[in-house]
Amino acid sequence: MDRMASLYKDSRSAVSYMIKEITHICRNMKTRAPGSTGEREAGEYMADVLRKDCGCTRVTIETFTEHPAAFYGYFYFSAAFDCLCAVSFFVRPWLSIVFGMAALLLFIFQFVLYRQVIDPLFPEKESINITALRTCSGEIRQRILLNGHIDAAWEFPLNYRFGGIVFEIPGVAAVIGVLLYITLGICSLCHASAWVRDVGYWGLLFVPFFLLVGCTYNPRRVVDGANDNLSGCYMGITVLREMERLDVTLENTENGVILTGSEEAGLRGAKAWYAAHRSDYQDVPTCVLCFDTIHDPDKLMVNMRDLNSTVPSDRALASMFLHAAKEANVPCRKGCVPLMGGSTDSAAFTQGGFRSIGITGLSHKLEDYYHTRRDSCDNLNETGLENCYRTVVRFIEETEARCASQP
Repeated sequence: MDRMASLYKDSRSAVSYMIKEITHICRNMKTRAPGSTGEREAGEYMADVLRKDCGCTRVTIETFTEHPAAFYGYFYFSAAFDCLCAVSFFVRPWLSIVFGMAALLLFIFQFVLYRQVIDPLFPEKESINITALRTCSGEIRQRILLNGHIDAAWEFPLNYRFGGIVFEIPGVAAVIGVLLYITLGICSLCHASAWVRDVGYWGLLFVPFFLLVGCTYNPRRVVDGANDNLSGCYMGITVLREMERLDVTLENTENGVILTGSEEAGLRGAKAWYAAHRSDYQDVPTCVLCFDTIHDPDKLMVNMRDLNSTVPSDRALASMFLHAAKEANVPCRKGCVPLMGGSTDSAAFTQGGFRSIGITGLSHKLEDYYHTRRDSCDNLNETGLENCYRTVVRFIEETEARCASQP
């Protein structure tokens, strides 16, 4: 294990490599929308790096079909149902209840839980997942897989122009407005007095927010995604590359990297990966560390709950990562992905039966670069990347030592 210390000493060099590679992809390759040729181009490039520079004996590229426009295309349906909920109240109150319930159920299942409710209504495309494994020198007793997603997001115009708080207002207001009209519709059916209709007129103040929901994203602009999430991809790639470059081979731990496609389309790549490998990797204890948007050194956190706080992470794994951060003298804390905060691929891996945690390096209140054109290679944070890298190295070192000590 003494040789693992060399990875700490060269952490600055490792970060320089990350930034160089991320910059190369952002500046010289096509944008990486889910299911796009740019996503495939970047994925194949990183797969080649894993083969040539990281000592991976097995590198597999798998394709899967999806409907990437559906995840954010949901907002058009939501805006339409919200507006119909308001307008129909003055014509047929029962219709207001129907449209309102449709809007709420679509919000819960398509957007909060990431179910594929309306996906078949959108064009089908092909995306990719990449799995690379670097074997150990002795008996394989455990496996650590490091994950990042290849694709980048479509831009959020309101977050770019006004910030995260303003970005979230239309969604919150839309939910309140729909609940109001559902309540008024029920009261109207129960023969409530004339005040119900008067309140309905005041409720029309929510209509502008209903319309703004349809402007949540700009399908014509794909951001560079340097932080979200080339930082996550190259966190895993760089650890394996440094181990190969410095001739560090673990005895009982098989390391690997999973690069998933179409995370920004609703974790579609991670879902496809675990569907294809549900019965694989059961030979030894296996965990997945998912890195997403590693930027702010003061915001490095292990998310104890993911997918809009609906999916719990592996608590033992989280404690191990937090201990590794403490030993590496890196500030790291517990957190969670809140409602309307989205998700990391960790939620999908957990749902697929794998031990997993999501590690992020940003505020979930939405940074000004989150899903905006500010997420460029000029906006990478060296300290944030180095802190996470040092923690990952320490995590691997500690888990290998613990594994070796067991009979």
